[in-house]
Amino acid sequence: MAAQFPWLTTIILLPAIAALLIPVLPDKDGKRVKWYALCVAIADLVLICYAFWQNYDPSNATFQLAESYAWMPQLKLNWAVSVDGLSAPLVLLAGFVTTLAIFSAWQVDRRPKLFYMLMLLLYSAQIGVFVAQDLLLFFIMWEVELVPVYLLISIWGGKKRRYAATKFIIYTAAASIFILVAALGMAFSGGSDITFDIAQLALKDYPLNLELFLYAGLVIAFGVKLAIFPLHTWLPDAHGEASTPVSMVLAGVLLKMGGYGLIRLNLELLPAAHIYFAPLLAILGVVNIIYGALNSFGQTNMKRCLAYSSVSHMGFVLLGIASFTDIGINGAMLQMISHGLIASVLFFLAGVTYDRTQTMAMSEMSGIGQVMPKVFALFTISAMASLALPGMSGFASEILVFVGITTSDIYSSTFCTVTVFLAAVGVILTPIYLLSMLKQVFYGTGAELNCNIGDDQVQNQEDEESCFGTDCVLPTQAVYRDASWRELSIAASFIVLIIGIGLYPKFTMQMYDVKTVAVNAQVRQSYTQIAQTNPGIYANRLVASKRIAQVETAKVLGIVK
Repeated sequence: MAAQFPWLTTIILLPAIAALLIPVLPDKDGKRVKWYALCVAIADLVLICYAFWQNYDPSNATFQLAESYAWMPQLKLNWAVSVDGLSAPLVLLAGFVTTLAIFSAWQVDRRPKLFYMLMLLLYSAQIGVFVAQDLLLFFIMWEVELVPVYLLISIWGGKKRRYAATKFIIYTAAASIFILVAALGMAFSGGSDITFDIAQLALKDYPLNLELFLYAGLVIAFGVKLAIFPLHTWLPDAHGEASTPVSMVLAGVLLKMGGYGLIRLNLELLPAAHIYFAPLLAILGVVNIIYGALNSFGQTNMKRCLAYSSVSHMGFVLLGIASFTDIGINGAMLQMISHGLIASVLFFLAGVTYDRTQTMAMSEMSGIGQVMPKVFALFTISAMASLALPGMSGFASEILVFVGITTSDIYSSTFCTVTVFLAAVGVILTPIYLLSMLKQVFYGTGAELNCNIGDDQVQNQEDEESCFGTDCVLPTQAVYRDASWRELSIAASFIVLIIGIGLYPKFTMQMYDVKTVAVNAQVRQSYTQIAQTNPGIYANRLVASKRIAQVETAKVLGIVK
């Protein structure tokens, strides 16, 4: 009876239904609604853990806990949900991060009912993205998730919140059109058997030109979400203006939808096209790592610094996906989980700091480590995890990606060496900007501990007030106090997992290892088939000159063996 229970449907709909009840909840001062939202989030997280503990088998690479109900038969749209090794860890990540994000918003005092309603709707939508087995349902959930994020940024953001929210919705909504096009292209390909079921779409044989077209469109759609250069420019603005809970979800969960989509659709459904695009993904990964690190180093705003840091770390996801190795793809998955935890706690602590200082300019904080030693200690630990200190999850994920790309037997030693060397440059830059940020914020001496604003801003408080943190107060009301028990418990929850995964990464990797091996085996099989008829495959795509033999040209470029 427990096995037949619609676990995933319940997990998706519980926060959404609870959110719809918030407007009729009797609550004048917002105290009751915050407890209500937190209890719903915790209940859903407990339900996720119980359902996976009882019914999910990590040694099985197929879809599990599958549920399918006819929704719109005329459109071949079904409510089809399931989990496997790719989605299960990300569902847990989404539930964990969103629950703590709701807890971090404990002091929101501006339209609290609407805020918590949108957070619970966002909770449902992001779970729906990860468990959707119907590609059209995947697209719908992808679009639904955009609406709460847009409203949360535009209402509870900083001074440029409307600009940031508009830029976010334009980038992500426009790019997601490619998901719909790809879904229709794959569904109608191959005759009259129209289906949007991902498992059935994986069994279809698509013409290579169609695969290449669909793959390119999906790279754009997921590249915007993953913040791949040059599709990343919305991210620093969104993070720079979003409130703390929204930044936590944005960095901890929403970016991972891009990486999940690349593995789920690009690798699993379009493996032949991946053979042609993999070198490009590897190159873009290196560009992300170096570009994000250099931009982080040049930022004066703490949240923009952390945003560019996320751009840099997502480059390792691209490298792992492009590696053609089991260990590399495992590293990409672990990097998404690890970065989800690290980025969430860093943005949370940035919000805690803002609540005290009422500024995000690092040069204006200066010396607050003396009055907030607990916040400084938590921030330091989290920064160490971000710069991949051994014993923390960041080190485990990045070393897997490095080993994966280094040991790839598809690329030549020259290409692997250059790729690893350039990625290592980004790794070297990471501690520079993170330690520099810690020094500026907590032990700088260039500014005094005071906060002042002009009378004109006081008079226009509703529009000019910034809500990066949770209190939404004016700078003149800033109080320099150390971390409270609530803030300590939230940060500690992240840090315990970060250290736990760093010391014993197998605990996390065993959830998806069988699935990633199966996906990579499918990709390598496609490579073997293509290489038999086209041994100079990469040369055909990357070299314009026809006077040099394809294989010899590839050797000269150092791209393939």
